[in-house]
Amino acid sequence: MSEVEKRYQDAKARYAEIGVDTDKALQKLKNVKISVHCWQGDDVKGFLNPDGELTGGIMATGNYPGAAHSPKQLRADLDKAFSLIPGKHKLNLHAMYVDTDEKVDLDTIEPKHFAPWVEWAKENGIGLDFNPTFFSHPMFKDNFTLASPDKEVRDFWIEHGKRSRKIAEYFGKELGQVSINNFWVPDGIKDNPIDRLTPRKRLMEALDEIFAEKLDEKYTQEAVESKLFGLGAEAYTVGSHEFYMGYGITRDKLICMDAGHFHPTEVISNKLSSLALFSKGVMLHVSRPVRWDSDHVVLMEDELIEIGREIVRNDLLATTNIGLDFFDATINRIAAWVVGTRNTQKSLLKALLEPTAELKKLELDNAFTDRMVITEELKDFPYGDVWNYFCEQNDVPVGLDWLKEVKEYEETILSKR
Repeated sequence: MSEVEKRYQDAKARYAEIGVDTDKALQKLKNVKISVHCWQGDDVKGFLNPDGELTGGIMATGNYPGAAHSPKQLRADLDKAFSLIPGKHKLNLHAMYVDTDEKVDLDTIEPKHFAPWVEWAKENGIGLDFNPTFFSHPMFKDNFTLASPDKEVRDFWIEHGKRSRKIAEYFGKELGQVSINNFWVPDGIKDNPIDRLTPRKRLMEALDEIFAEKLDEKYTQEAVESKLFGLGAEAYTVGSHEFYMGYGITRDKLICMDAGHFHPTEVISNKLSSLALFSKGVMLHVSRPVRWDSDHVVLMEDELIEIGREIVRNDLLATTNIGLDFFDATINRIAAWVVGTRNTQKSLLKALLEPTAELKKLELDNAFTDRMVITEELKDFPYGDVWNYFCEQNDVPVGLDWLKEVKEYEETILSKR
């Protein structure tokens, strides 16, 4: 028996004293697929026009060496990251990450332009999610895409949306896992508008046109994502929270909640229980805002822990699609993936190791003292020993050992790019 397993057995006995079965908790965690975002690996440049500048409320900062410059390099980096993360997961692709020698544009992309990604996913036993790319393009005009007053601009982006749906459907059919296709549209105005209604009407009608064809949800499901504001859209964002709450619920779409897309005093953890009552499900973009949507690497902070608790305590794992969204070019990009994904898994594990039924009963009985004492004592329970055992059982490095592998990969691969 390894030292890690010995510590696990001790932790298992301690959790059993409060009615928690750690083996069951780890089995549940093993079944959770995190959708790891491709854009951390190359600073959100993609391969459609990798030399273009980011526009549409997106900005990556930093110049740490080793960014991926091709699909092959990006997949190699992802291979390394996934080898350090316990469990089998998914990759979240943006439309601009085509892998083809053909000259294509966002309104002409087809499933075949992503075939190498599918082959790679099959080899690794992972799923693929998708996102149309409504930014960093010459047809992103005057800060508008689907809500543009220019019909030519709208038509271009409507066609892109339709083609994106077909690509997500292709992923689902080929891989046997539902591909979540998340729509984020950065349209907005820098200063105070006179007419807030008409652009939202155009956005609604454009989305309705994109989604007009019914696709089998066995293969793909769509999510719609709101935002408080972005660069160049500080005063007015067409796709606000209220807009997409209404649209998602009335159109039977998943609602994407990004941790950085709300007012600094708002948190998405507090919204999940309400959405659970009215929406078919949720797509999460787990991120870490610093004062606004700055997309920092996910750390084990209070809001991440609360997100995990809300999902687990309310039995929402089956209807919540958990994805990551951050991009930091100031640090090793593989380390960023690993830290963010493992922390997200840890937040779920912390919640899975609670005696949830007992805590809910205490709350219902107004036994608030007991509830407080137990939740506080749980903070000192050895969840780390349970996590380390989970890593060992899934054949990934325990503790800081994974950092050694990242540093070696940086020395032998990344530093030579």
